[in-house]
Amino acid sequence: DNPSMARTIMILFGPPGAGKGTHGPKIVESRNIPQLSTGDMLRAAVAAGTDVGKKAKAIMDSGGLVTDEIVIGIIKDEIAKPECQNGFILDGFPRTLAQANALDQMLAARGEKVNCVIALEVPDSVLEERICGRWIHKASGRSYHVKFAPPKSLPAGAKPSASNMKDDMTGEALMQRSDDTAEALKKRLSSYHAETVPILKHYEPAGIVTRCNANQAMDKVWGEIEGALNKTSSGSWSWKSLAFMTLQAAFVYAVCSKRFNL
Repeated sequence: DNPSMARTIMILFGPPGAGKGTHGPKIVESRNIPQLSTGDMLRAAVAAGTDVGKKAKAIMDSGGLVTDEIVIGIIKDEIAKPECQNGFILDGFPRTLAQANALDQMLAARGEKVNCVIALEVPDSVLEERICGRWIHKASGRSYHVKFAPPKSLPAGAKPSASNMKDDMTGEALMQRSDDTAEALKKRLSSYHAETVPILKHYEPAGIVTRCNANQAMDKVWGEIEGALNKTSSGSWSWKSLAFMTLQAAFVYAVCSKRFNL
């Protein structure tokens, strides 16, 4: 009898440069569901002075890390709001298996479950080319790319450097962001893969994971994403899958109850 049973509950994964910033807003628009960033929700809860916001502020003020329990509490408050009535996209959460289990348990208590997990996949070498080729004009925010959108100052075939990477309009030197270097990107990708692989494996038995090839034309990537969304809204996930998720959440709850005497 819960009207929110049919809503889209989605997790969107993608490494830096895979196109989450491009395709996330398109999902928001096409499905009329918000994209929830845990960082944004945390700041909003602290600013609004909600119960969980106050707890989070106390921890942050003392220099501690906000616990999974608090983040789950913030998500729980957020998804009860009217703007989430059609569903929501979680971006940047869960990042660990423990968080995925806690999320499943919170949703199960509401008679709901994650029903769509989309992972945008691009080879690391392609991501390196996409990200590490970016140069920006700091004052204006204008962005260039060594291969895809070079400035006029870069001679064909030349190696980019501070001396030949100049802004087209002002002639001022361009710069690279510190996290757009190959070394920084390798670290970010390494932690992304380490975090994401176990979570995808966690949800795969339920048949709700779609791995999208994001190394192709944007309209083709969007076609794969739409296919996953249509599968969710048509309710074509098998009863076996749904039963598996329910049993899994119940098992986790039982183990936690026994361990913590809940």
